[in-house]
Amino acid sequence: MNVIPLSVTDLAVAAALVVLLAMLSMAMQLGLGKRIIIAAIRTTVQLLLIGMVLKTLFDRAHPGWVLLLAIIMLSVAGYEVMARQKHRFGGWWGYGLGTLSMFISSFTIAVFVLIAVINVEPWYTPQYAIPLLGMMLGNTMTGVALSLDRLTSGAYEKRGLIEAQLMLGYEWRPAIADIVRESVRVGLMPMINSMAAAGIVSLPGMMTGQILGGSPPMEAVKYQILIMFMIAAGTGFASMGATWLGARHLFDERQRLRLDRLKEGRT
Repeated sequence: MNVIPLSVTDLAVAAALVVLLAMLSMAMQLGLGKRIIIAAIRTTVQLLLIGMVLKTLFDRAHPGWVLLLAIIMLSVAGYEVMARQKHRFGGWWGYGLGTLSMFISSFTIAVFVLIAVINVEPWYTPQYAIPLLGMMLGNTMTGVALSLDRLTSGAYEKRGLIEAQLMLGYEWRPAIADIVRESVRVGLMPMINSMAAAGIVSLPGMMTGQILGGSPPMEAVKYQILIMFMIAAGTGFASMGATWLGARHLFDERQRLRLDRLKEGRT
C-alpha cells in the first residue's frame, strides 16, 4: 500500500479551516487570531524545512549530521521551555535548567532504546533516531515547562508561607515540598492522560502514520506502545530533575528564599 500524495490544493483547503478559526477568534475578541495565524505559518515553514533536511540526511546518513540536528532540536526545545514560563530563572538557569534536564533524560532514553530495544544498525540511523528523539523532546518539553511554571508561580504565590516555615526552623526541602510535588504532578498529567486515552479516544500520531504508510496494524501498535513508555519515562525523569534543581536554586546557602533570582517572562 502506497501513501496517497497530497497536493498544494489539499493543504490549502486544510489551511482555510485554520484561517476560519482565526477569524472566529477575532470576532469573539479572544486575542488569539494573530497568534493562530503566526503559529500556522511557523508550522508550515518549519515542517517544510525539516522535510528537506531529513531528505538530505536520509540520503547521507552520518553520525555528525544526526548529532548536529539533535543539538538544534534540543536548543530550540530549551528556549521554548524558558519562553513558556510566567516567572523564569534569570541568567544561565533560565535556559540551562530545562535544556539540561531534557538532554539527560531524552537523549539517554532515546539512545538506550535505539541500541538495546530496537537494535537498529547503525544506532544513529536517522530514520529511527530523529523521529524518536523528536517525539521525546516534544512531549518532555511540555512536561518540563509546566512543572517549572507551576514551581515558580507557586513560590511567588506562597512566599509568605514558605518564609514563615523557614523562620520556624524548617529547611528549604520541607518548606517547598508541597509545591514541588504539585509541580511534578502537573508536568506528568498530560502524559498520563495521553496514555489513558490512547487506542480508545485517540490513535497516537506515530501509529497513525505507520498505518497510513502501510505497516501492519499490530506492528504499528507495538511501536506506539514503545514510544508511549519512552515518553512517559522521559517526561517523568526530566520533570522531576528540573523541578528539584529549580527548587534548590530558589534558596541560597543560608536557607533564604531568593525570588530575586526569577524574572518576568511571557505567557
